[in-house]
Amino acid sequence: MTEEELDLRTLPDDELVEQMHDDLYDGLAEEIDDGTRILLDRGWSAPEVLNDALVEGMRIVGIDFRDGILFVPEVLMAANAMKAGMAVLRPLLAETGAETVGKVVIGTVKGDIHDIGKNLVAMMMEGAGFEVIDLGINTDVEEFIAAILEHQPDILGMSALLTTTMPYMKVVVDTLADRGMRDDYIVMVGGAPLNEEFGRAVGADAYCRDAAVAAETAKDLVARKRILMSEQV
Repeated sequence: MTEEELDLRTLPDDELVEQMHDDLYDGLAEEIDDGTRILLDRGWSAPEVLNDALVEGMRIVGIDFRDGILFVPEVLMAANAMKAGMAVLRPLLAETGAETVGKVVIGTVKGDIHDIGKNLVAMMMEGAGFEVIDLGINTDVEEFIAAILEHQPDILGMSALLTTTMPYMKVVVDTLADRGMRDDYIVMVGGAPLNEEFGRAVGADAYCRDAAVAAETAKDLVARKRILMSEQV
């Protein structure tokens, strides 16, 4: 039987989940939509489908992207397939009030209109189980602040691809500090011309070299922050 002829409904749950991991890896959006609906029809909860089938599948994609086995076009296809599953799950997750891994506000900074890297990070973050609020390109400090106040994220992510726009990240971090808000949020920065030294210089909590590392780092930082907060209560 060819892959095109494979009837997902004939697979037991564990094999279906493994097949969905493979389909995510291959960027097959229609199959992910089908698999998501089949698991729900079998009585799986929306959080179970999200975590076991989609997030775990994207974790595998992220590892191979980090290790240079997959490249940006393949990851974009995988993320697009993930979105097909999320389109089915999102209303159900909202109904159940299911907790996400965390919440991220992300945007490309003022003066910069590059968004491929930022979009990839947003997709990988969503694939890791985060709720992502994407502010797009050319985002100024007041837009970042307004989004933070509205959405109360765990993480503020900023991207820049131009050396001339990189310093604007410090403007945002300094404004957060001036308003007494800096310690309330994890700040992550990224972009081709950045490095760890620059991340420290602008006062960020983390610099991430690519989208896969960003998703892993985000999960780690949020987990650590929540442990710290629980110890302080």
